[in-house]
Amino acid sequence: MACENNLVVKQIIDLYTQISNLESLKPSKNVDTLFGQLVSTCLPTDTDIDVTKIHDEKVKDMRSHLIKLCGEAEGYLEQHFSTIIGSFEDNPLNHLHIFPYYNNYLKLSKLEFDLLAQHTSHVPTKIAFIGSGPMPLTSIVLAKFHLPNTTIHNFDIDSEANTLASNLVSRDPDLSERMIFHTTDVLNAKEGLDQYDVVFLAALVGMDKESKVKAIEHLEKHMAPGAVLMLRSAHGLRAFLYPIVDSCDLKGFEVLTIYHPSDDVVNSVVIARKLGGLGEVRSSQIERCVVMPCNCSKIHAIMNSRGIKKNMIEEFTAIE
Repeated sequence: MACENNLVVKQIIDLYTQISNLESLKPSKNVDTLFGQLVSTCLPTDTDIDVTKIHDEKVKDMRSHLIKLCGEAEGYLEQHFSTIIGSFEDNPLNHLHIFPYYNNYLKLSKLEFDLLAQHTSHVPTKIAFIGSGPMPLTSIVLAKFHLPNTTIHNFDIDSEANTLASNLVSRDPDLSERMIFHTTDVLNAKEGLDQYDVVFLAALVGMDKESKVKAIEHLEKHMAPGAVLMLRSAHGLRAFLYPIVDSCDLKGFEVLTIYHPSDDVVNSVVIARKLGGLGEVRSSQIERCVVMPCNCSKIHAIMNSRGIKKNMIEEFTAIE
């Protein structure tokens, strides 16, 4: 595959070169412009580029480094805006719209809630979000708009990130009681992970395949049988921005759905269930990593009142 000769890939390589030469990845006009151009370049879904089939070592190394640069820049961006929003004297949650990607989080969180509702017969009482960061927008949006009675435990390795995040909800009478923050490495979190109905693993936890799989294996070991794992992945050109989570990476889980948005929501969503509960499937199904493609114009996220579970993987690619 002559991927390096593809016009779009050439544009990505050019942007990578400019980004990697920046003195700092903290928010600035130049940084914002370059990453904005990068995201716009990677958004189109009408491409036949499959990054998993790229054999050119230079392109593979570039992608690996670019993902790490994107993660670092995203961390600085969240830190910057969490500090600004947290400085408001009234409830900081009234000012979340200042964050430039707030609408994307609204869409992504709604998508994740709909997928979750499709595969569970009850509203979760406790959720864990691993890698919540200084601006835990997914947790906030879920708690405010979709799960008004659910307690969300946020885990992050960075104490400063947790301090900023906690400050965002500290003046909200409701969320200050339902948003709990833990400073720890996910690999050190063992006792208590089996208490959660749902565990979210953030895209920035494990920026390469080895560390991502290591985190997934740890969660599989300590989550409760039947609990749901929500992960963020990437598809097509968007895999130059975020790492891919493949169904084969989820040993010990039943992969329920892989959903690839076609709008400005960058991340794909993977939902899986820890084996050993009611939704257990044969291990041979997991080993084959069978993905059944299904092109759907929209997700029909209706709670199945009869509790029927699908023992197959469904891959949805949204079509506009």
